[in-house]
Amino acid sequence: MLHKKTMIHVALGLAAFFTSAGLSHASTNETPRLISADLHQTNGPLNTMFKFCVGAGRANEGLRADWQRQLSIAHRECGFQYIRMHGLFTDDMGVYRDYGKPEYNWQYIDALFDFLHSIGMKPFVELGFMPGGLASGSKTIFWWKGNVTPPRDMQKWANFIRAFTLHVQERYGHDEVKTWYFEVWNEPNLDGFWAGTQQQYFDLYAASARAIKSVSPDFKVGGPATAGCGWISEFIHFCDTNQAPVDFVSTHTYGVESGYLDETATLGTALSRNPDSIFGDAKRVRQQIADSARPNLELHFTEWSSSYTPADPMHDSYHSAAYIIDKLKNCGDAPQSMSYWTFTDIFEEPGPRWEAFHGGFGLMNQQDIKKPAYYAYQFLNRLGATELKSNDGSSWICTDNSDGVQALVWDFTNTFPKSNMINQVFYKRDLPSQPKDKVTLNLSHVPKGKYTVETYKVGYRVNDAYATYRDLGAPNQLTKAQVAEIKSKNSGVPLETRTVKIGRDGEFAQQFDLRENDAVLITLKPQK
Repeated sequence: MLHKKTMIHVALGLAAFFTSAGLSHASTNETPRLISADLHQTNGPLNTMFKFCVGAGRANEGLRADWQRQLSIAHRECGFQYIRMHGLFTDDMGVYRDYGKPEYNWQYIDALFDFLHSIGMKPFVELGFMPGGLASGSKTIFWWKGNVTPPRDMQKWANFIRAFTLHVQERYGHDEVKTWYFEVWNEPNLDGFWAGTQQQYFDLYAASARAIKSVSPDFKVGGPATAGCGWISEFIHFCDTNQAPVDFVSTHTYGVESGYLDETATLGTALSRNPDSIFGDAKRVRQQIADSARPNLELHFTEWSSSYTPADPMHDSYHSAAYIIDKLKNCGDAPQSMSYWTFTDIFEEPGPRWEAFHGGFGLMNQQDIKKPAYYAYQFLNRLGATELKSNDGSSWICTDNSDGVQALVWDFTNTFPKSNMINQVFYKRDLPSQPKDKVTLNLSHVPKGKYTVETYKVGYRVNDAYATYRDLGAPNQLTKAQVAEIKSKNSGVPLETRTVKIGRDGEFAQQFDLRENDAVLITLKPQK
């Protein structure tokens, strides 16, 4: 039940940010943005590539109760089907030792995969990093020391991968594992993640892919899992000319135009002002695949976000919600998945974090507080199975035979300054959203009857947890009372719930205000 203060807060938010009308437009001097859809005109099944997969930091974190609790919530409310993470084979997972004879131990992996299976999710299996007993060197990355060197014995690595594949087939069944994806390594085109050459990576890929396919030709394997869409053409050419099995291409993209992997937030990153960032990469890589010898390969972006550093306040900002939705919409059908990096701030590449909000990658912070980015995915997951044709490119209008109609409407305005500014300064400030559009949503051929209409919003100071956190003085550590207050003020409850009656004409209209970087979800659910 909502506290009285919360109800007043919601009512004030409604009065300030939301206006509804009947079938006629409200009086306004502005030119309204008119969005129309006809329930008899469809584009077919909704492309749900946006919730196919989501990222997480490392496998060992997946053994923690808080990580598992958050993933259960994200799966239930955002619909994610697969999860990808680093470090499945690092020494903290205890998978390999060799005292004259290789020994394999799958206990921790079993515990992790069993949990995923128990909540209805599947692993998008990243093969890496190198177990110490197989490594050719001592170079590592991150606080948790993932070994990034090639194997000292490629045959032993191949035997290890084959044994792992046989094990998961035995434990989970052939029919289940053939729905999984096996991705070889992570960002081998970056020196920090791969201490070998491109050719050494290709050799690692070929040995891994053949080991997996030796267990079953039905199991899907791919790569090169590169940063910045690198090595795509070369990778496909290698696989084609060396008869290396490949079922999909994977790569990564982030929406920055300058900056570094800035774990300490001292160097800074800058949001790209290129209007084609993210989806431009998706379409470019799709074209590279189309022009290759394997034109029908699946394309999976196994990491994407507005920024590649876990200390970027854009990740916490209200701007991120509309950004995410807009980028995903404009990807079209180029990728088979866009895996957001990551679902949680329980993420220890730079070590344990000391601040409740630190610009972490996650859709949720460490205390289960849902960021605006989370609501972007929650709204997307509430869309029905059939997409309607719409005259508006910044909207998704969908229907479900049993669950009515859903309209997701947004404005993405890139307000990042062109001056010599960095995200770590700009997005930490209070950035009020400017008025943008008076929107009228018109739906036709809605079946006659009574409907519950609910309106949800995410934007400036609406489901904007970082703003509430800043109001509290941005303390490094949050008390229980402060966590409860932030959650209460950003709970995702509807801004308005009402009943409407649709007559024989099948017409529905609603008008509302939309500010810069707002996203609004309107749902019509038939009353029974």
